[in-house]
Amino acid sequence: MEPINPIHLSEPGLVVLDITGPDEETVQAAAVEITSWWATSGAPKVRRIPGEPGVRARLYADLRRSGTSR
Repeated sequence: MEPINPIHLSEPGLVVLDITGPDEETVQAAAVEITSWWATSGAPKVRRIPGEPGVRARLYADLRRSGTSR
């Protein structure tokens, strides 16, 4: 994964979430669930790292703003 850009953590309430799961469907489901709670950067790009188990994705969230189900 790329280094975290300081702008993504420039204020209280902003977070960077790295999600790891066994497959793309699980990671995407986790991202959808998080999006229902907080405003996020949307569907993340899923990456597979050769030699490491599972897949990973990065999601940016603003805990100060509600998601889709609130």
